[in-house]
Parts: sequence; structure tokens; C-alpha cells
Amino acid sequence: MFPTEFTEIQKRIEQIDPVRYSRSRNFSDGAVTYLSPYISRGVISTRQIFDHLLSLSLPWGHIEKIVQELAWRDYWQNIWVAKGEAINDDLKAPQLPVSNRHVSSAIVEHRTGINAIDTAIESLYENGYMHNHMRMYVASLACNIAQSHWLTPARWMYYHLLDGDWASNALSWQWVAGSNSKKKYYANQDNINKYFNSNQKNTFLDIDYGQFCNLAIPEALSDLLDFDPQTSLNDAPEIKLKKEVDTLVYNYYNLDPNWHAGEDVQRVLLLEPSFFKTYPVSQKCIEFVLGLAKNIGDIQLLVADFEVLAQKVDSEHIIYKEHPTNRHYCGKMESRLMMFEVYGYFPSFFSYWKKCKKFIPI
Repeated sequence: MFPTEFTEIQKRIEQIDPVRYSRSRNFSDGAVTYLSPYISRGVISTRQIFDHLLSLSLPWGHIEKIVQELAWRDYWQNIWVAKGEAINDDLKAPQLPVSNRHVSSAIVEHRTGINAIDTAIESLYENGYMHNHMRMYVASLACNIAQSHWLTPARWMYYHLLDGDWASNALSWQWVAGSNSKKKYYANQDNINKYFNSNQKNTFLDIDYGQFCNLAIPEALSDLLDFDPQTSLNDAPEIKLKKEVDTLVYNYYNLDPNWHAGEDVQRVLLLEPSFFKTYPVSQKCIEFVLGLAKNIGDIQLLVADFEVLAQKVDSEHIIYKEHPTNRHYCGKMESRLMMFEVYGYFPSFFSYWKKCKKFIPI
């Protein structure tokens, strides 16, 4: 479902149909791009996609929706940069009500009784992907119906997603749960049926929206489990590095094959055990990263924390891309490429988008 060869990734960019995307993106069979894993892993940037969209010479109204959706991703990144670890807790307001800090076992074991949701969770385990609209359904089920605090189920979903981006994931879950928005997000059975080709009836979600505020936790979601994810990192062969040669540091969030392309440098994929202890991911995600790294010529794998790399290469020769997860790096930091040169914290997406629109060449 998600090839790792860079040529195949480029083909996906060229196949974007912004008109169909705008019209159908919320449907399970809509014309979504399937580019999110490559954006999250830093293989391509939102700017690259934006430039491609502009090259199509379409009227702005035909591409505005997809550009706006890409801007949400950059917006979440800006919040992560500005707020740091504060995004790991309720950002704007307490999530209420919360009856537990676990996750419903029925969700993890895809037996909620909501057929479309259960099928999507099975697919998540198989493919490492879930439709964005379905992610909102699952988050609403976990937080607003089962009354779990958002953090544990959000970590569960992130663990399995090939496109796992902690900012997008955590802040979207908070948006659904009402801790990063003015109200909670709910979806009833009719809504799920409409967008996911289902005709299921007589479920605990088969109610009018006005009934959600009085809905007790359904028995199907009452059993809870702890989610204690682990990431297994195999030892890598010893690598040979020269201390006084410029060294590019790639990691889980930066696998850009065009970064300093053609330059005579050392290239290291750094997989830090300490990073994956904080942000654990599945073995499928690790294998995906290793596959993407093959697009980067002469890259060497180092499974160790940054301090080990710093012993092998002088800090003045270490080069890395800015990211909230590598603030402990030392060396020369370079900026990530986002769609627009709009940075800082904005209290709402639309205040951010208003600023971005000033940079749109229309």
C-alpha cells in the first residue's frame, strides 16, 4: 500500500487530483493522496506538494481545499515547536468528563460492534494506515463515548501509523476530545454509514446528536486495558565515521533523499532508543523507515542515542534538521521546509490560515 521507492512516491504526487480530493476526501473511497506517510517521515514536504499544485495552473478554488488540509499539518507542527511537551497534556481546557486513563479493550481488539470502525482498526494493524475521517470516529468513540483521557488511545494509534506525526496525532485527538477546541466532536451511526459505505443499524451510536450528552458508557466499551507499547530496535553493524567530515543526521522525522544531494558528506540514520521509549512505534513502522532510508545513498545506520554520534563526529561537523524531538542535538541546525514562512503559535487554525493566505500567489 505504501511503496518506499522514491520514484513511486513522486508518481503519487503527480497523480493528485485536487478537484476530486476536494469533493470526496471525507468518504472512505475518496480521492485522498496517500502521501501522509512520506510527509511525516520527512521524505517530501508540504512545500513540494504545494509547488506541484501551483504548477497545474488550476483556478485557486480548485486547489484551495487540499492546500488548506496540508496547512493543518504545518499548523500542528508550529504548535509543537512553540509548546513543546505541553502538547502531551490538555492544551486549552480539561477534557471532561474523563472516567479513566486507559483505552477500551474493544477498540484495541476491533470488536466495538460498529462494523466500519472495527474493519478500519483491523486495516490499521495490517497496513499502518487509517482514513483521516475514520480517525476522528475512533477518537470520538474512545474519548467522548468511552470517556478515556485522550493520551493513551492517541499513543495506541500513533504506535501503529506509518504516517504517525505526534503533533498531528496528539492535537487532533485533543480537538476531538474538546481539550484543544471549543466543543467535542461526535459522529452517530448515520454519519458513519454515509461516509463509509455502511448501512448498519441498532448500535449504541444509532441515536440523534442531542442524545450524546446523556449517553452512558456502552457496555461494549466498558472493559479497559493498559497500553504499554515497546519498540524493538535490532543492533546495527559498527559504522565507521570520520570526526572532521560534515555529517548529515537523518532520523525518524527526516528521511529526505534530496537533502544536500550530491555533496561529499557522511550520512547517518540515527535511531535513538531514548526517542522510541518516549514515542514508541511498531515494528512495521521501523521497517518502513529502513525501507525509505534506502533512497539515501551511502547512508549508515546507527542505533544509539545522540551522545554516541557526538563521540564519533565533532559537533561543528554535525548537520541536522530542526524538529521538536531533537532539541538535544548539537551542531548546525537547518530549518525544515513548510508551505509558508509563517511560524509561531496561533490560537486557532483560521488565524494561522489567514496569515498563510498572504503568501499565496493568486
